[in-house]
Amino acid sequence: MTTVLRGCGTALITPFTRAGTVDEPALRALVDWQVAEGIHFLVPCGSTGEAVTLTPDEHRRVVEVVVEQARGRVPVVAGAGSNDTRKAIAMSAAMRAAGATHLLHVSPMYNKPPQRGIIAHFSAIAAETDLPIVLYNVPGRTGSNIEARTTLALAEVKGIAAIKEASGNLSQVHEILRGRPPGFAVLSGDDSLTLAMMAAGAEGVISVTSNATPRKMAQLCDRSAAGEMAGARALHAELVPWMEAAFCESNPIPVKAAVAMLGRCENVLRLPMVPLAADKEPVVRAALAAAGAS
Repeated sequence: MTTVLRGCGTALITPFTRAGTVDEPALRALVDWQVAEGIHFLVPCGSTGEAVTLTPDEHRRVVEVVVEQARGRVPVVAGAGSNDTRKAIAMSAAMRAAGATHLLHVSPMYNKPPQRGIIAHFSAIAAETDLPIVLYNVPGRTGSNIEARTTLALAEVKGIAAIKEASGNLSQVHEILRGRPPGFAVLSGDDSLTLAMMAAGAEGVISVTSNATPRKMAQLCDRSAAGEMAGARALHAELVPWMEAAFCESNPIPVKAAVAMLGRCENVLRLPMVPLAADKEPVVRAALAAAGAS
């Protein structure tokens, strides 16, 4: 039986060198730091990892590096999504070969299939891989929502193990939590809603902010899961300024700037993403300081 994903998983940035290539030493160091700080699983090659601007070879290599450096200490949930079902199936096979333990599949973006098309898409992928799949619902990026009834239908499909819910709709989340089958995990896709979702019964978060504050985000999840809500609320209050600053521009612009401020990578992104605007830098620095990032 597949182990249920719980706690805080970091949606890893992809460090680049000043020449624009993948910075493998920085990535390896980031993985080691994340694990040492108590992160529960790692999620390379998602939107935070700038997967859309990685070549297929780079995408696979990033996952290989994360798997190698994790050394089985935590699960590795590799981004494998596409709005072309055939490409998503091929990417799933490549991520399996790279050593991923789970797959993250975003709902098809831009072509906006109806709900029955979303079900057909994910069901076709699940039929072609033996790795557990985490659905990713992020209407703000895809242009369409995975409705709660669609998620619940997919939760019954063999191999579909969880959802990263980033709709921002707590009523929808509650409907999923009420109707889900045993073993199907619900993970927040919004850092700021982690506390609320876990209080309602969700298992954790796939976090952007934990790139810079892994220990506190992991502790927030640990305390929430243990029912230590006063402690969880206190951590949430400490992290709120950073949670807000991390999205002062499009993700991953602020979080990559933050990790660079901590000296853990170069502040290099691939076009069309650009470095953080100069007037936003003091906001991010102040938020990191308030969160105790180091």
